[in-house]
Amino acid sequence: MKQLKKIKSSVFQRGLSLTKLTLNTGSGVIGHGISSLFSSPEQKEKKWQEFLTGQAKLLSRELGELKGSLMKAGQMISMYGELFLPPEANDFLKTLQSQSPPLQFEEIRKIIEAQLGPEKIAQLEIDPVPVGAASLGQVHKARIKASGEMIALKVQYPGVDKAIQSDLKAMKKFLGLLNLLPGELQTEIMFREVEEMLQQEINYPLEAQQTENYGKIFGNDPRFVIPKIYREFCSDKIIATSFESGLSPDDSLVKALSQERRNKLSAAFLELYFRELFEQGLVQTDPHLGNYKIRLQASGQDQLVLLDFGAVRQYEQKFLGAYQNMISASLHVDLKKLETASLDLKFIADKDSAALKKHFEEFCLSTVEPFRLATDPLANTKLMDSQGLYDWKSSDLPRRLTNKALLLIKDFPLRSPPREIIFLDRKTGGVFIFMAVLGARINARELILKYLDLPKKIKAE
Repeated sequence: MKQLKKIKSSVFQRGLSLTKLTLNTGSGVIGHGISSLFSSPEQKEKKWQEFLTGQAKLLSRELGELKGSLMKAGQMISMYGELFLPPEANDFLKTLQSQSPPLQFEEIRKIIEAQLGPEKIAQLEIDPVPVGAASLGQVHKARIKASGEMIALKVQYPGVDKAIQSDLKAMKKFLGLLNLLPGELQTEIMFREVEEMLQQEINYPLEAQQTENYGKIFGNDPRFVIPKIYREFCSDKIIATSFESGLSPDDSLVKALSQERRNKLSAAFLELYFRELFEQGLVQTDPHLGNYKIRLQASGQDQLVLLDFGAVRQYEQKFLGAYQNMISASLHVDLKKLETASLDLKFIADKDSAALKKHFEEFCLSTVEPFRLATDPLANTKLMDSQGLYDWKSSDLPRRLTNKALLLIKDFPLRSPPREIIFLDRKTGGVFIFMAVLGARINARELILKYLDLPKKIKAE
């Protein structure tokens, strides 16, 4: 794999690269407009989509080598998805690749030395080959010489903390040049939310604290493994945790497990989400597969290894109560209660047309499809058997919800969703993917009903 020798870490260096990128994009937009002057509407649309695809590839390549918050920002902005951004903007952002080349170990070692000092480094044997590399940092395996314990060192790239605001400004300009942003007010709300989350993700002391917090809350459940924090090897730019082995959820060995074992893992994962949200009001909102491992046990009592707590969100009692009401109303097809909860959450407004409210009502009723009774008139009998077992792997529910959302955008004015929903939707989508990857066939209704009345029990801070 290609490795980077250096990262353009100063705001000035990054600014030059991003200015060049936006100038090239601006020139490309002008060139595209000229070349399309005499094209038919169909040809113009096709050329525009081809142009956007080319720009996405260019941006992805450049951001992978720049590192920092730009790539992460693009991924986060795409979370606003079909309920907020125009379809072409979301498609563009989704093409940005999350994989990026690692930084050479010589540079990583300089960071570790500056953060930990020679005495602590002398206590470790650090593997120079990274076990993971992303846009904000990379992870190296290490052995504590005195005890033989294996740990993971998550090292933040230099300068990413100082470049967030300028990176977001560049991303906003880039998307603006491509005419991929909605109204100014909605854009500002979106970028403020993304900046807040980016600032949290580079706050390694907070992530270490959240990891320990999750350990206290869920560590006694034998279904889950939460890494231990090694405070003596932590700093502002380094998190040291126990190195937890396991398989990727999409590993062939996991796929080869019996349906019963995969169902147990799926139910544990789904219940974890419900416990996070409804019991604790605390959710890890970055649920991509790389943040989880499966630890197989000879006994069949397999475990979920939970990694990366940089994107944990705390939700207030007021929001949770309304959100619970919206889910419950959708599940029980209580349309009056659903409208009240949707108004409380500001998904809809009193002045909205009956047609818009109806569209949103249908969208909500569809979202709870995996949790319906088999005898429910709205149950999808193609995916749910008579025992209420829903086939997550075969489900095309995400695509159907996307199509419904696209109709909302097409027929009605864009509206920014509640800020709490953005990253919660990210989590929900990740949960669905995880369940599909494991090929889950479970009765999820019984599980969600167990937790639906819990928001009222969460104590307000």
